[in-house]
This record gives sequence, structure tokens and C-alpha cells, in this order.
Amino acid sequence: MGVLCSVIRFENLHELRRLCHWGPIIALSVIAICSAMAMIDAVLWYWPLDTTGGSINFIMLINWTVMILYNYFNAMFMGPGYVPIGWKPSYKAPRSHHCRKCNRCVMKMDHHCPWINNCCGFQNHASFTLFLLLAPLGCIHAAFIFVMTMYTQLYNRLEAFILANHTCVHPLQAKDRINYYQTKETFIFPYDLGSKWNNFKQVFTWSGIPEGDGLEWPVKEGCHQYSLTIEQLKQKADKRVRSVKYQAIEDYSGACCPLTKGLRTFFTTPCTEEPRITLRKGDQILATRGLKHWMYGDKINDLATDDANRIRGWFPRRCVEKCLYDSETDQLLDGEKKTR
Repeated sequence: MGVLCSVIRFENLHELRRLCHWGPIIALSVIAICSAMAMIDAVLWYWPLDTTGGSINFIMLINWTVMILYNYFNAMFMGPGYVPIGWKPSYKAPRSHHCRKCNRCVMKMDHHCPWINNCCGFQNHASFTLFLLLAPLGCIHAAFIFVMTMYTQLYNRLEAFILANHTCVHPLQAKDRINYYQTKETFIFPYDLGSKWNNFKQVFTWSGIPEGDGLEWPVKEGCHQYSLTIEQLKQKADKRVRSVKYQAIEDYSGACCPLTKGLRTFFTTPCTEEPRITLRKGDQILATRGLKHWMYGDKINDLATDDANRIRGWFPRRCVEKCLYDSETDQLLDGEKKTR
């Protein structure tokens, strides 16, 4: 309300010119960058929509930003208060001082601050002090989130990929496939050499040059060079068999972060370079995987006869609904499952 009242008291909005100065430009840029990075890191480290702790953490971040900006603009636009023009007693007003920058006699002048491009004095002393207090507290919270984000991201990558000798393109669903079809086969990841140190040396060497030629790799006993390739082909075939047919009930433009599909869809957009596909009401899609608010699949297109022409990508879950298969299709799928 203080900012609103000060805005109403603007004389021809001349006070807005205070923003056109290097001090406020730098200060507001730092606040914007730090707040944006803290919120992005908070989403990566502690997703706010699924847990109470994540929600509290995210709300606190927003609260820091709002309070910092409120007191900053209050200090800038409310001003310190000036001795009325024409006030001529025997002495100057107590605790007042003439500011050369503002060219006014400032009540209880403390100093002229370039970061708010205004004086700190009688009326804005509290707001300016709260801004100085809240800014480092918000930075401490943001720094903690940044450290935790870096730790979790680096630890997950080191533990899940480097020390296990996996890569991001080795998502294994072998156990799920074997349990689903109740086969008696077993699968062992061939490139996990059993020792974290041996796996570590597959990536890091003293010379900085990876061992081997990149085509043949050391594998576990009982495995061969194509054990993983054969399993991946089985998973690819299984994914197509178990894909689910959906029909679009809403148009979707293919935007990365669609504002018209709800806040949850907007904030949970997949962090990947995989494409989004445009949808028109009535389009049919075979979904092969998905997240809580997004799905990935192939658009059914009679013209697409090979992988090169297939239209596939992400789309919002709320834009589609599951199709009801007829009895023949169900029987066919059951038959395929039994023969696998």
C-alpha cells in the first residue's frame, strides 16, 4: 500500500525517471537474475508441486523476492521527505541537510544512495534498512539452493552414470519387460565391470585420453559386445506392442511451455531437446511413455512408412484421452504378448 500511495502522489510521474540510472538498472538486474536462477534451481532440486517441503521452499523464495522489491521500490519512490519549499525559520530544520544530487533540503538525511537513485532519510529509512536486511537473507537462501542443486546433480551423475558405467541413452527396462512377459531370461548390464574404480577409469585417465578405440569395450564375464544391443532391440519392440492409443480432444500448437494448458503443464514441461508435436482435435497418437502432465508418442499417419517420416514428440496429457480398443485389437495384443 505504501508503494501504491507513493505512486498516486507522483507529480506527473516524474519520479519514474529515477529508474533511468545506472544504480537501479544494476540493482534490479542483480535481483532479477538471482531470483530467476534460485527458482530454476529450486525446481531442479526440490520440485514444488509434489511435496509440502518443496512448496514451502518455493513460496519462501517468492516471498524473499516480493519483500525485497517492495522495500526497494518503497525506498526509491516514497523518498526521504523534503523540507517544504519556503520554510524559513531562524535555523534550518533539525537533522535536515541539503542534497546536491536531489537539489532539495532532505529531512533527517542519512546519505544519497546511487542504488536507489534517491536519498535515505526520514520517510524511507525503514524501507531502505529492511531492503539491506532482506537482500542478504534472500541471497543466503538462494546460495543454499544452488549448492544443493549442484550437489544432487553432480552426485546423481557420478553415481548413476560414471561409477556404474552407464550413459543417458542406457535407460534399462529389462526387469520390467521380463516380469511383464514372465520369461525366465536374465539380463546383466555388460559394461558394469563390477568395480567402481574400474568403471571410473573408463571415463577418466591420467592422460585425458579414454582407453580403447570406442568400438570394442571390456564386458563382464558371460556377456558379449552386443548383449546390450540385443536387449535394447527387445525393449524397442516391447515398447511398440505396449503403446497406448490416444485421441486428441484439444488443439495444441507445439509450444514448449504452453500457457493455455494450465500451470502444472507449463511448469512441468520436459527438460529435453526432444520435439513437441502439434495436435488437432481428432488426431490419434500412440503413446509410448509419459510423465505426470506430459506424454511422448507417435502421431498416427498413413503417409509415414519409415522411421524418417514418423512424427513423434511430447504433448500435454490434458490434450488427449485414451481410445477404447475394439475386441479384435485386444485379442491381437494378447496374442502378441503370449508369443513374446
